[in-house]
Amino acid sequence: MNNKNNDSHPDMTVRVMSYNIHSGIGMDGRYDADRIADVIRSAGADIVGLQEADVHWGERSRYDDTPRRLADRLGMHLFFAPIYTLAPEDGKAHERQFGVALLSKFPIVRAENRRLTRLSTQDAHAAPSPMPGFLEAVLDVKGTPLTVYVTHLDFRSDPAIRSVQVDEMLDMMARRDGLKLLIGDFNARPDAAELCPLFSAMRDTWTEVKRDPGFTFPADAPDRKIDYILAGPGLCTVSSAIVDSDASDHRPIVAELRLKNGN
Repeated sequence: MNNKNNDSHPDMTVRVMSYNIHSGIGMDGRYDADRIADVIRSAGADIVGLQEADVHWGERSRYDDTPRRLADRLGMHLFFAPIYTLAPEDGKAHERQFGVALLSKFPIVRAENRRLTRLSTQDAHAAPSPMPGFLEAVLDVKGTPLTVYVTHLDFRSDPAIRSVQVDEMLDMMARRDGLKLLIGDFNARPDAAELCPLFSAMRDTWTEVKRDPGFTFPADAPDRKIDYILAGPGLCTVSSAIVDSDASDHRPIVAELRLKNGN
C-alpha cells in the first residue's frame, strides 16, 4: 500500500495583507467598503489584518459595520477587536466601535482582544492605561496552527507609548509557541528606535525580499513606510508587494509566506 497520503502535507503558501482602511474612506473623501473589498480580492489575500475599522461608528462610514460587510463580500471569517466602544448616538440602536479586525479564508479556531497601554483619543484628560485592541487569533491553515496578531500602535510623534506597546506585545507573543505573524500599522518608520526590539524578535517580510523602501503612506504620494507584516520562525517570505490603491489613505502591503512543514 502506498502511504504517501499519510505523510504530513508539504510546505504551504499563504498571502497575507496589512491594510489600514481609514474607516473605508478613500483619498477622494468617499466611504466605499466595496472598493476596499475589491482591493483585497484583487490581491488574492488569504489573511488580512485591518486597522481603523468602524462598526456603527458614525456618519463618516454611514453607521455601517464595515468589517462584517467586507467579510460577507469576500466570503471570509471575521474577528473584530474594538479599541473603543461608546454608547449609541441619539436615535441609534448600536454601540459605536472602532478598532482592528482579522479577515481569514482559514477557520479562526480561537481569538481574543488583548490590552495594550494606550492614550485615549476620546478623552482629553486621559492618562495612559491598558485598553483593548491588540488582536490575537489562532487559524487552522489546513491543519497547521498559525497565530496571527493585528495591531495599531500609537500615532504621536513622542515614541514613549509606542515603546511600551512594543514591550507589551513582545511579552504576550512570547507566551505562544508555534508559527506567528504580526500585522499592523506601527505609526513609525523602520529606523525608529522603539521598533528595534520587534525587528530583533521577528523578521520584516518586506526587507527580506525587497531593496526599495516600501512606502505605504499617504496613498496618493507615499513617502514613508509605517505598515508591516512581521514573521516569526518557521515562516519563509516568498514575495512582497505594495498595492497601488487610493481606496484608503494607506496603501496595503502584501506578503506571500511559506509555512514550513513540521512546525
